[in-house]
Amino acid sequence: MPTIEQLAPSAAPAGIDFWSVRHVVESTERLTVRNDVAEAPSRERDAGVMVSVQHGGGLGYAATSDVSERGLRQAFAQAQDLAAASAAHSVFDFRDAPRPGGRGDYRSATTRPIAQTSLAERFDLLKDVCASANIGDAIKDRRASLWTTHTEQLLVTSDGGHMAQNWDFVVPNILAVASANGDTQTRSAAGQYNGFCQQGGLEVLERAGFAQDGPRVAREALELVQAPNCPSGVMDVLLMPDQMMLQIHESIGHPLELDRILGDERNFAGTSFVTLDMFGHYAYGSPLLNVSFAPDQQHEFAGFAFDDDGTPAQREWIIRHGILQRPLGGSLSQARAQGLLPGLGGVATTRSCNWNRAPIDRMSNLNIEPGDSTLDQMIASIDYGILLRTNASWSIDDSRNKFQFGCEWGQMVRNGKLAEVVKRPNYRGISAGFWRSLAMVGDASTFKVMGTPYCGKGEPNQVIRVGHAAPACLFKDVSVFGGAA
Repeated sequence: MPTIEQLAPSAAPAGIDFWSVRHVVESTERLTVRNDVAEAPSRERDAGVMVSVQHGGGLGYAATSDVSERGLRQAFAQAQDLAAASAAHSVFDFRDAPRPGGRGDYRSATTRPIAQTSLAERFDLLKDVCASANIGDAIKDRRASLWTTHTEQLLVTSDGGHMAQNWDFVVPNILAVASANGDTQTRSAAGQYNGFCQQGGLEVLERAGFAQDGPRVAREALELVQAPNCPSGVMDVLLMPDQMMLQIHESIGHPLELDRILGDERNFAGTSFVTLDMFGHYAYGSPLLNVSFAPDQQHEFAGFAFDDDGTPAQREWIIRHGILQRPLGGSLSQARAQGLLPGLGGVATTRSCNWNRAPIDRMSNLNIEPGDSTLDQMIASIDYGILLRTNASWSIDDSRNKFQFGCEWGQMVRNGKLAEVVKRPNYRGISAGFWRSLAMVGDASTFKVMGTPYCGKGEPNQVIRVGHAAPACLFKDVSVFGGAA
């Protein structure tokens, strides 16, 4: 059977300026054991192609699940029609667009593929983990889940580009719900939104401590249901990596997406408080803040060698010593921005969620680099504050500036020592000032590779995988408040 690489040149229209074909095959399995009962497994396989055509200054996309030559011809014809229709109305002349022609490949560094185990063995693991969280009558709900995905992608272009990438994604989680004295509290291993997610195989479960973590999750659920509500006031806040993930995502990642800054998301997900003239000099945070675009971070969820437009990916500074360096914009957005701010850089971060969506500017692996403070040193420096773990809720305004976030777990810090556990902790701030209150950054011993499978953006909506790695970080004089019982 002919391959996409063989079919594409004969299916593409003659005489057009540039074309590309991106073929994606994705297989997914979701397994859950709840209260020691295995739920029905969910398995999906999805495959198709997205073709793009640049011609006469216009750009057109079309997708199809028919990967025959006939299907490709029809998709190319539709994309060519859309390119012709858009040529006279586009804000950008796509004859000036970059045209990738790279060659290379990428594969997740998987040492022990999930497929080495049988379905029965995977369910047995989940049953054991779920059972281990059954530590008392107050535990009313227990769940252990495993979500795995294998994705194969091939991008070929009219300029000879050939970029093959294969990923293995693993998302484990444990959740326990405790109820006592008229209150109910939920505790999870990595957030109810699956904050621990990495590339790899069975070794991801080992890095998560998945097989041993059930009792800890359940014990902390019991502690929360007996704990007092979080007090309100201005205090120091020590964010652990599983909450730093959300903080980076909402108040650095989304504001710095270049298409958002250029106005593309304004009618759907909002705009950004960041403007083009800030890059190169704006103090986004304290001098301790160093943020990297890190497609090469080992095991991280959104690592790759090429973005979905075919641009080679390499590590870049986004914020360096607190100063804003470059936006999260791929090659097309960078080209669009040149007329407004010549010399503005970007990164290879144009991505799509699947074969039936066009690539747009997205976060990928966006990380805070470690500092030099130990966790004990950070705690000891706090006279009055709170340590927060694991995101539970978020809210941020349309310009990605004013925010308030809630966490599953809080623990007060008094006179340099950890004190009582508190429930329903929340904090609020303004992105433009919050990062400037960064006072200490944890060292490598506090650094964890996290992420989320659920970053939404675009019309039609795209839900995509994002990686965030960070150390623990201490912020001064933050507004903290508790939730009502």
